[in-house]
Amino acid sequence: MKAASESCPRSPSVSLIGAPSDAGAGGIGACMGPDALRVAQLGPALESLGIQVTDLGNLTGPPNPRGPRDKTYALHNLAECTRWSRAVFDTVLKELANEKLPLLLGGDHHLALGSVSAVARHCREDGKHLRVLWLDAHADCNTPEISPSGNVHGIPVACLHGLGPEQLITMGGSPPALASGELKLIGLRSVDDAEKQMLHALNIEAYDMRLIDELGMYKVMRRALRDVRQGNVHLHVSFDVDFLDPSIAPGTGTTVRGGPDYREAQLCMEMIAESGCLGSLDVVELNPALDAGNQTAELVVELIQSLFGKTTLLRSV
Repeated sequence: MKAASESCPRSPSVSLIGAPSDAGAGGIGACMGPDALRVAQLGPALESLGIQVTDLGNLTGPPNPRGPRDKTYALHNLAECTRWSRAVFDTVLKELANEKLPLLLGGDHHLALGSVSAVARHCREDGKHLRVLWLDAHADCNTPEISPSGNVHGIPVACLHGLGPEQLITMGGSPPALASGELKLIGLRSVDDAEKQMLHALNIEAYDMRLIDELGMYKVMRRALRDVRQGNVHLHVSFDVDFLDPSIAPGTGTTVRGGPDYREAQLCMEMIAESGCLGSLDVVELNPALDAGNQTAELVVELIQSLFGKTTLLRSV
């Protein structure tokens, strides 16, 4: 097997991109996530690992009203979510072109429509293979027709596979942004009935908590990462804070019991780091209004350090 540095070179420079929007969520507070991560010293934590960090500040976008459902698609705040996602798309694509590793600080998970669409376009233009690891308690694979809530943060996975409002699915060019097999869902424990059928129809590889319990996080991550070193792979991680068990990460708006504990989450991040292929990252759904003393943000910063290579002991890949 090739060393990680031979097959998946790591970007030497990280760009922090704040996107203070909760337009896609059912409640407010995720818009404060970017600054909570800064308060938790995300930038210095990465710099302590020898990583060059540039903080681009927060993007500007429309306000986050809880408006009525869009008449065409029956979604809340569709126009606002489209504008936020487009701002994310433009910025992430620019940073990738400048050979930076974009680290999106959310904000709610609808913002990944912009980041993943940008990464997908970048990979198509550069001839790279794309792999997306979607770490989440939820599948986020509703369509407007089957969404119980009408919240845009519940539809990005379906949109990225070409099912959803035209303005979202065409953001990076002709849909779909993602081909079958490019996205892996990890940590699921709350999936709507219609979503289960959608995941099956789209042939999306999904690892729920039962499978993680049965196999262990190590074997699950071995499967999810099984071929990332076999070519010119760009690995994008979309990390929803509710992936974590609420006993260790209460500061998020849609907690679900029974998620990964600290050690499982750290192992997950360390194995991603050991692949050497990380090329872009979302950190979303951090809601400091629901946190206690910013403890969730501080935990997330620790896990991001693991994702960028911090280990207890020196290890060879």
